[in-house]
Amino acid sequence: MHPLIWLAGGGVLLLLELIFPSVDGFVIGGVAALLLSAISALLPLAAGIQLALFSLIFLGGYVGLRRWSLRGRPAPDALSEPGSERAEVIQPFDGRGRGRVRWQGQSWAAELLENGRGPAPQAGEEVTVLRREGTRLQVLAALSRRTSG
Repeated sequence: MHPLIWLAGGGVLLLLELIFPSVDGFVIGGVAALLLSAISALLPLAAGIQLALFSLIFLGGYVGLRRWSLRGRPAPDALSEPGSERAEVIQPFDGRGRGRVRWQGQSWAAELLENGRGPAPQAGEEVTVLRREGTRLQVLAALSRRTSG
């Protein structure tokens, strides 16, 4: 294949990345196509070898990006020890036990599992994070608060 085809393909993929920024494959494919454009301009390679090289560069880039982005993060829905992590209430819990907390530096929707057992935690107080269910945390009022109330 001609190097300009890879150059145009890489440009299109990078343009799609600008339009849909959360799709990792576009940027990886764009960079792989641009690299292959440079390689195929310097070395005359058969089309099948170019496609195989593109696939290897793409898969290597994708695996590398996934490893880099997941490094240092806990498993998606698992906490190291249930009940060991604390979050700060930033929006008080309503009558249905729904509120917002700050956990690991980010704002999360939260569900108070012991709703109706005493006063709900207010803004600035701590709650104990039990688990994450999608984009919502399930929490309990902090242990010290439950035993004193």
